[in-house]
Amino acid sequence: MQKQPSSDNCFVCGRKNPIGLKMRFVTGDDGCVYADYTPRAEHQSYPGVMHGGLITAMLDEIIGRTAIASNLWCMTVKLEVRFKKPVPIGAPLKVKGALTRKTNRLIEGRGEIRLSDNTLAVEATGTYLKMPDDQIAQFQAALTGWRVDE
Repeated sequence: MQKQPSSDNCFVCGRKNPIGLKMRFVTGDDGCVYADYTPRAEHQSYPGVMHGGLITAMLDEIIGRTAIASNLWCMTVKLEVRFKKPVPIGAPLKVKGALTRKTNRLIEGRGEIRLSDNTLAVEATGTYLKMPDDQIAQFQAALTGWRVDE
């Protein structure tokens, strides 16, 4: 497993974002990206249940990071999320992202969130558009604090 970098201000991974999720990601030997996460009280919608919009952000991030782990910088075109079980607040989650297809312009991926008993709670499929090289360079130059924390 290899730790992935985080930025300062990203909502999902930003170390300095006071309202962010502060997730950490690793790339597995299988090319998939993984994260362990425990939602906090401020992440709930209904009492004791994580907000679906935050769940969607987590899945979008992990699929996109799977592309970046393959040096494919992209932006979301379409994301479809299927909620199968409520995601509880205060319970550990396993999040996984995988690439499923690559073409010249598009990347497709799959993400999932599993509960502590390994039950599939949420799954997503996404389509991402590869960025042109000049746009990648512009975004990389603007990323603040993009590094791996030890």
